[in-house]
Amino acid sequence: MVSRSYSNLLDLASGERPTFGSERRRLPRVATVAGVLSELDDENSNSVGSDAPSSVSQERMIIVGNQLPLRANRSPDGSGEWCFSWDEDSLLLQLKDGLGEDVEVIYVGCLKEEVDPSEQDDVAQTLLESFKCVPAFIPPDLFSKFYHGFCKQHLWPLFHYMLPLSPDLGGRFDRSLWQPYVSVNKIFADKVMEVISPDDDYVWVHDYHLMVLPTFLRKRFNRVKLGFFLHSPFPSSEIYRTLPVRDELLRALLNADLIGFHTFDYARHFLSCCSRMLGLSYQSKRGYIGLEYYGRTVSIKILPVGIHIGQLQSVLNLPETESKVAELYDQFRGQTVILGVDDMDIFKGISLKLLAMEQLLMQHPDKRGEVVLVQIANPARGRGRDVQEVQSETKATVRRINETFGTPGYDPVVLIDNPLQFYERIAYYVIAECCLVTAVRDGMNLIPYEYVICRQGNEKLDETLGLIPLAPKKSMLVVSEFIGCSPSLSGAIRVNPWNIDSVAEAMDSALIVPEPEKQMRHEKHHRYVSTHDVAYWARSFLQDLERACRDHLRRRCWGIGFGLGFRVIALDPNFRKLSVEHIVSAYKRTKNRAILLDYDGTIMLPGSISTAPSTEAVGILNNLCRDPKNVVFIVSGKDRETLAVWFSSCQKLGIAAEHGYFARPNHDADWETCVSVPDFDWKQIAEPVMKLYTETTDGSAIETKESALVWNYQYADPDFGSCQAKELLDHLESVLANEPVSVKSGQHIVEAKPQGVNKGLVAQCLLETMQKKEMLPDFVLCIGDDRSDEDMFEVIMNARAGPSLSPVAEVFACTVGQKPSKAKYYLEDTSEILRMLQGLANASE
Repeated sequence: MVSRSYSNLLDLASGERPTFGSERRRLPRVATVAGVLSELDDENSNSVGSDAPSSVSQERMIIVGNQLPLRANRSPDGSGEWCFSWDEDSLLLQLKDGLGEDVEVIYVGCLKEEVDPSEQDDVAQTLLESFKCVPAFIPPDLFSKFYHGFCKQHLWPLFHYMLPLSPDLGGRFDRSLWQPYVSVNKIFADKVMEVISPDDDYVWVHDYHLMVLPTFLRKRFNRVKLGFFLHSPFPSSEIYRTLPVRDELLRALLNADLIGFHTFDYARHFLSCCSRMLGLSYQSKRGYIGLEYYGRTVSIKILPVGIHIGQLQSVLNLPETESKVAELYDQFRGQTVILGVDDMDIFKGISLKLLAMEQLLMQHPDKRGEVVLVQIANPARGRGRDVQEVQSETKATVRRINETFGTPGYDPVVLIDNPLQFYERIAYYVIAECCLVTAVRDGMNLIPYEYVICRQGNEKLDETLGLIPLAPKKSMLVVSEFIGCSPSLSGAIRVNPWNIDSVAEAMDSALIVPEPEKQMRHEKHHRYVSTHDVAYWARSFLQDLERACRDHLRRRCWGIGFGLGFRVIALDPNFRKLSVEHIVSAYKRTKNRAILLDYDGTIMLPGSISTAPSTEAVGILNNLCRDPKNVVFIVSGKDRETLAVWFSSCQKLGIAAEHGYFARPNHDADWETCVSVPDFDWKQIAEPVMKLYTETTDGSAIETKESALVWNYQYADPDFGSCQAKELLDHLESVLANEPVSVKSGQHIVEAKPQGVNKGLVAQCLLETMQKKEMLPDFVLCIGDDRSDEDMFEVIMNARAGPSLSPVAEVFACTVGQKPSKAKYYLEDTSEILRMLQGLANASE
């Protein structure tokens, strides 16, 4: 399926005039600036935008990465023209195998080579026509600040747990590099916008280079189907929170529909950062983890990437590979090869590996002359003093070990730091008895996966190695516990790379493991790696992305916020802002009115130092109460004494305290209980339990009410408080199982109260009382801001179909702020609510 925008580009690229016939697709109206409502296409429209989402097989995938999966070089014939070919080693190209042949894939990214501005248009046309690639041409100075600056100096070290403790270690945060990072992400967004059909296409953004890209795309297309996968580790909150732009990056990622991580640890760290820095909570439903963010559910995917097995097997079948294997087999005849393959950077732990090898040779003299460590050091991706120090340290350590333990014809360590052809690296995998990975931190590391597949070999290689055809294969893995693939390799020997002694012991153990056990471990790993390849990874991610975007067209969307604080609010189509003119008009037409108002967060700002009502609020309530057509109630969770003092000047105001357990219709009436409770003996059981958790949870407190006990952990550590709250909830439910008590958790609280007590009970009693007095309500207004108020909303919304309301009643259930609710209306904040209530009071006068 080719979108209008993309087909137009193709027409322009081919020099043909674009045609617009009856099949032209009408794009939806979307928010291009903050605060503008994004609307669906008209209900009767036949455009694609108004249909239900079609299946994945009919969609396009736009894959966005820092680099395009292409190789670029000048023509060898001397003409100077550019020649392009697919980079078979690129993960972005390999993942196409999991998307299916009927899914069209478009790539957006940079070229590895710099293209002169005069050639950029021609190159872009060629890549679009021949490869369906859209190049983002970044000026060299901007790219250097973006990639070698912000990405490699700030994000890369921090995500690998290196704190900028000094200018020499990691480097201080440089805000002048942050703006280039944002600018490059904006350029990428512009390139995506050139080709996207927002109703149909999926966008999959890759890695930490493009972490703010989701914000730019979501701002332009509120309903864009957007996934993001982080290929590096995500650090713990203690590390991540040191980043000065931490909130901007988190909020940008949350503009994606699906965020993928290699391991649960990385996902857990991300969720913890969202909880501690943004106050967001997550839930696990039917195996899926979801973050609620302004009405949108951002899904979290834990899925380690795999390798392209077909590519490896094709290289294994090459005659060059066979001859190289034969050469290495002869070179290391009679010796046991331990293999290390790493990039030359500070996080790969090459020096730790060499020290472990040195320790092995010192502790086990019998291994000298028999065991060889072949260390392949790939060129570093970054640059700077760190890389130079790693190179010099590595070479010095290798030299020392070989001088100490080497003999004529035997070097204990073979360092290969010149670039190898892929088939040459494969040959080393084939002849190595053990693969050793000692990275101190790595997002995934696919070297062990490649090793396992290569050790499986083929018939020709078995013949070269003198192995019995079809005999069980064997391999051994010693891997760092700090790399992403470690949890997947249950048969590997896991080590702490910082513990040199334990790594040396693990190397020795790997060499003396009995042959049947080596075969069993290899078979286990081979089964996992061959079934969880890159195609499986891509297919699984796309399936989850489709599921995460399923409700897009059924929700109304608002874009709010400026800059990188932009986010989209997704709400039910029937949920809208309460118009003051509309409610005042209904108010004037009606004669029997019921008004129910929550206190905290509704007519009083939440978190205020002074919790008493303002003079303005009391005056408005008094004006409403003076109208004989009105019955006005304040419904609060606070105790009755406090509310009675605060509203002592409101003679005709009804008050419901402690979520409706106590109520009185006016100042002169006695307090009544809405639920009959024989005794509160259960408090003697619940309070000691709550005290136990209060003592062990710093920042928590018990609030004692006449009808309830509340454990509040608002000022406790978010993660520990939440964990303790779950434990307390289970504990209380257990000890109060035979008592007429309900135990519920809320926003930073666990509450135990008599069964049946809730704000909905107040609404129900009020409507029934008015019905008995033959004052059938024809106007109902209910306003609240939190979960406890949802019970009131539910009662009055359901009452519309019952006998307790007039058949022509106007019902206004209104929540505070734009968020998912059973209410059908919202107002932004307390000031808007007071303004609306003042409008009603004026209408009464």
